[in-house]
Amino acid sequence: WNERICAECYATNGAARILNTKNLITRIVNNYARISFNFGPTLLSWLKENAPRTYRMILDGERRSRKTHLGHSSAMAQVYNHLIMPLASRRDRITQIRWGIADYEHHYGAKPEGMWLAETAADTESLELMAQHGIKFTVLAPHQCKRIRLLKNETGEEGGAWTNTADGAVDTKRPYLVRFDSGVSITVFFYDSPISRAIAFEGLLNSGENFASRLKAGFNDTSEPQLVHVATDGESYGHHHKYGEMALAYTLRLLEEDKTVKLTNYGNFLEQFPPAYECEIVENTSWSCVHGVERWRSNCGCNGGKPGFNQLWRAPLRKALDELRDAIAPLTDQEGANLFKDVWEARDGYIDAILDQSPQGMDRFFRKYQSHSLSVAERVRALKLMEMQRHAQLMFTSCGWFFDDIAGIETVQIIDYAARVLQLARQLFDVQASLLEPAFLTRLAEARSNVASAGDGAQIYAQQVSQKQLGLEQVAAHYAISSMFSSFAEETDLFCYRVWRDSWEIFSSGRGRLALGRAKIVSAVTTEQESFSFAVLDRKSVV
Repeated sequence: WNERICAECYATNGAARILNTKNLITRIVNNYARISFNFGPTLLSWLKENAPRTYRMILDGERRSRKTHLGHSSAMAQVYNHLIMPLASRRDRITQIRWGIADYEHHYGAKPEGMWLAETAADTESLELMAQHGIKFTVLAPHQCKRIRLLKNETGEEGGAWTNTADGAVDTKRPYLVRFDSGVSITVFFYDSPISRAIAFEGLLNSGENFASRLKAGFNDTSEPQLVHVATDGESYGHHHKYGEMALAYTLRLLEEDKTVKLTNYGNFLEQFPPAYECEIVENTSWSCVHGVERWRSNCGCNGGKPGFNQLWRAPLRKALDELRDAIAPLTDQEGANLFKDVWEARDGYIDAILDQSPQGMDRFFRKYQSHSLSVAERVRALKLMEMQRHAQLMFTSCGWFFDDIAGIETVQIIDYAARVLQLARQLFDVQASLLEPAFLTRLAEARSNVASAGDGAQIYAQQVSQKQLGLEQVAAHYAISSMFSSFAEETDLFCYRVWRDSWEIFSSGRGRLALGRAKIVSAVTTEQESFSFAVLDRKSVV
């Protein structure tokens, strides 16, 4: 799926064609150099490994944006694994912000000014935490603004009368400051909802001329500085709308040639025109659920539109994951005290080990956070503990609740993450973890699928998830069987494992073959290792 979207959208926006009236290519441009954008860390890591040319075009576009906009990048950071921030624990929110910032710095080589909230799901606490971590701005939907007022009135006094902005009535052409009791603040830009909706759903990308005209029509007749800006899913430009990247490229060219307007980005605009107004937001709201954030925890009515389906499964799924997260927290405290100076600070810093899994990267991580010089076995336990907590973050990825049924691939994926949490908990805590899986499955059984054959969440776990769990022994078996048909080097990478072959011989007799060997399997993630002897018989049948 990533390969398809990359071919249709991510790659094409890095090299978008502009045609003339004879349908001939006149220019090929990098849209990333001229738009504000964000890539989720998991997607960006996939692009780096699997689509390096596209990845380089994204980085090149980001660098060019900084040159164009006085050092302000058009790339925004993102809360790490696209979870719904108002529904997360405070501890998880902090980790999401810190991991998102660290990932941004890893790819772009600078600190982010802005951060995108998954589904623009926001509450005051999340905004304050972002501000405390140095984030200067974010982007929200206009209906998420509760009320506004001038920072200083006509006499220069602080504050003034509040104006309610119900039903998205806020002026989206100016920035707004959100101030907090802790003394920090963050700027919010509310995007133009009608134009954004026209891009996504009303065919505005069918014509670059119409797109440019619609954007220009968003300005008021005033001498005050104004920012007309829209926010859409990036997949709109080439995937949802074929050739949408070309419409975008042509629109940007028309705007660049127009002397009445100027392309900018949020950081550049904010430096030139700081907020004159402050605002308060509507708590627990998002851009894709009219009920706030209920799409990710209840049967609110927002869905993909499959007739007869309900989303009653959302609430028990959320409870199952919340309860699992809370159950492993004291176990993490207990085990972490034996390994780290502060286990939760170590979790926040684990992003560095994720981004650099080399021996040197691992050494740096342990030198910074370990409570003492850890043995090889203790390191393995420490990394398993961190991986358990990493998957406890991943299991809250928002798409698990977004669609119609618990049996969908997105929801099964987040249950996969939960299964990995349970697997690592069993390896770490033995008897203490024995009750975790039964309790999880009991709650999961309350989440019934709309598909009769799928049953409920517990059945989905048994039929689709639990069988995916593997250990080093299964990896060794995979390697042994594959060695009959593939020529492996003495040292080879096999997904997230490294294999060192000690010996391997093959014997043939008639149509049959027998392979005997011994290999050491090492997890590149937890560094756990074990050696295995194996025998594989390939017996061809003769009819």
